[in-house]
Amino acid sequence: MRIGAHGRSLARESIPQVHRILGLMRQRGMVPVVDSGLARQLQSAGLPLDVATETADNPALCNIAFFLSLGGDGTFLDSVAKVGRTGIPILGINLGRLGFLSSTRVEGAEAALDALIAGDHQLQDRGLLELSGDLGAGAPFHALNEVSLHKCDSSSMLAVHAYVNDHFLNTYWSDGLIVATPTGSTAYSLSCGGPILDPACDAMVITPIAPHNLNVRPIVVPGDSRVRLRAEARGDRYLVNHDSSSIALDHPTDLTIQRASHRVRFVRLRGDDPFNTLRDKLSWGVDVRTGGGLHGAKP
Repeated sequence: MRIGAHGRSLARESIPQVHRILGLMRQRGMVPVVDSGLARQLQSAGLPLDVATETADNPALCNIAFFLSLGGDGTFLDSVAKVGRTGIPILGINLGRLGFLSSTRVEGAEAALDALIAGDHQLQDRGLLELSGDLGAGAPFHALNEVSLHKCDSSSMLAVHAYVNDHFLNTYWSDGLIVATPTGSTAYSLSCGGPILDPACDAMVITPIAPHNLNVRPIVVPGDSRVRLRAEARGDRYLVNHDSSSIALDHPTDLTIQRASHRVRFVRLRGDDPFNTLRDKLSWGVDVRTGGGLHGAKP
């Protein structure tokens, strides 16, 4: 079984952990296929690749069964871009802190590999957004979490004219605007007051960033909607972001955000469901009056 692996800008203390995971893969008869960036990080730390480990940067050409994202949620988003339209399932092993996407802790890496071999896992499809418009080379772009418009630095607020299926929604005077997937509802949108959606929902969330009008609130629209945005930045530049990538623009342009034609596939292990993740990552049910114990926890 050939398994791809990607790690982005690993912390020094995480590099030996990644090296150990690659060793566990080889012990189980797997063939690790790492990208060149991860190979360089291991080499720089004095942990060169074993001869049984391959290096390749295009998963589509490597006959890979699964793809390991070794890091935090930023690394997982990178892995989604690398896998692209191939449909290769991604398993996130969290080496960072919060990790909504990379939900398997590094301590559970060995059990996770055994589950892949035994087939003791489920595959879950998640929707992507497609961003199109006058954005230069590479468009259209795709995002697992969100597409957002944001003012640059300390410039004046944006005016973002928003349409849903060609029906005018609102002009948002704000620092920016987020269009998020259910997966991304626990990311940037959540920090701006947006609702949490079950990943199984077929919907998008439109969330303003620091709106000038305090009565403006996030809104949930159907997942098959076509959202059109046009930003005016009073002569200053503004940013168009798709997940962790940004494009700087200095002119008004129409941007279209809609459901992508392809989806990304997550590996979900036994006991790994979105409600468990919410309780764990957001400390739901923790009663601070009892020293951090769970209040009303089910047996």
